[in-house]
Amino acid sequence: MANVAVIGAQWGDEGKGKIVDWLAERADMVVRFQGGHNAGHTLVVGENVYKLSLLPSGIVRGTPSFIGNGVVLDPWALKDEIARLGAQGVTATPETLRIADTCALILPFHRDLDGLREDASGAGKIGTTRRGIGPAYEDKVGRRAIRVCDLAHLDDLGPQLDRLTAHHDALRAGFGEPPIDRARLIAELREIAGFVLPFAKPVWRDLNAARSAGKRILFEGAQGVLLDVDHGTYPFVTSSNTIAGAAAGGSGLGPSAVGFVLGIAKAYTTRVGSGPFPTELENETGERLGVRGHEFGTVTGRKRRCGWFDAVLVRQAAAVGGITGIALTKIDVLDGFETVSICTGYSLRGETLDYFPAHAADQALVEPIYETMEGWQETTAGARSWADLPAQAIKYIRRIEELIRCPVTLVSTSPQRADTILVRDPFSD
Repeated sequence: MANVAVIGAQWGDEGKGKIVDWLAERADMVVRFQGGHNAGHTLVVGENVYKLSLLPSGIVRGTPSFIGNGVVLDPWALKDEIARLGAQGVTATPETLRIADTCALILPFHRDLDGLREDASGAGKIGTTRRGIGPAYEDKVGRRAIRVCDLAHLDDLGPQLDRLTAHHDALRAGFGEPPIDRARLIAELREIAGFVLPFAKPVWRDLNAARSAGKRILFEGAQGVLLDVDHGTYPFVTSSNTIAGAAAGGSGLGPSAVGFVLGIAKAYTTRVGSGPFPTELENETGERLGVRGHEFGTVTGRKRRCGWFDAVLVRQAAAVGGITGIALTKIDVLDGFETVSICTGYSLRGETLDYFPAHAADQALVEPIYETMEGWQETTAGARSWADLPAQAIKYIRRIEELIRCPVTLVSTSPQRADTILVRDPFSD
């Protein structure tokens, strides 16, 4: 049985939470491998709605869940999220949740810096969630980070704090902010350490043992390929690699362990925050997609920008992301449209492109080339087999497969867990 990695094939918010939750029934464990609590995964189970940011989606089913070393961890956000889920009857214990002891921590001054930079950027705002994700990754790469394992050795933290404060105090001074209060920071870390450390483990060791025992591992990504720091719409991207290759480095397993890569894509396109968006519809149609799709960010509550499906971008995401098959979500949002359109290419200064150019100036100028198809008036909501789908909806799905050069493996027809059409079982490959 194959392991499966789930990644977003657009700009995030594609419905990964539901798909991971659905697949978690077939998995022995679920691993988050990058990002932080800037991710937003919504799970709908019957009448219950669970909103996750940091915890792997498998936690709701009780599937053993791991936070890998590629994640940046806000320990206070973790505590709040565990408490919130506990109030909904979902319990996270050291038996059901394990956190890599090498995770870099998001600290209060990371959140401060994130907000200060955004406020000072004017028209250059990236549109971050202001949760300190980027600054924490910067400290990790700069070898200044405080990690989960450091919480057990706070008395030895002096040299690391020297490096950290030398960097951040200079930045803070530039914004007119006071230096980091080291005594207060240590006190806050001592207070939270007792909560975090029982979950801390050498996750790489546990995962390698599970793989040797033939266990099925489900890797859960955050954001989407188009937000990848290397392959996304730079600089309007996240601070980590969101492609399937990151699952290996961010969990402590080798590349051969990743297995089937399931890319999640909406049947249309959305984006939160700033950055290029060729198929964005700033009209009644875009508003209709947003209202029908309830397009508001799980983490920020920000309204998502909406547009037609962009086959060029998803084809590119599938190629660089290593995607084996696509899970197409929210097909029901397109019910009732007289016609539906798919972007099949771009026009840039009179030239036709079959890829998204790298430079922001070119990205802003591309014009989508559309192919328009007849829509369907019947409902797809709640469909659980191909036979339940209107013929035109099946045509639309098949055309998307042709254009993105990747098969559709799953189709999601509502937020509900069971409203899913399985075309090909990723775990069987």
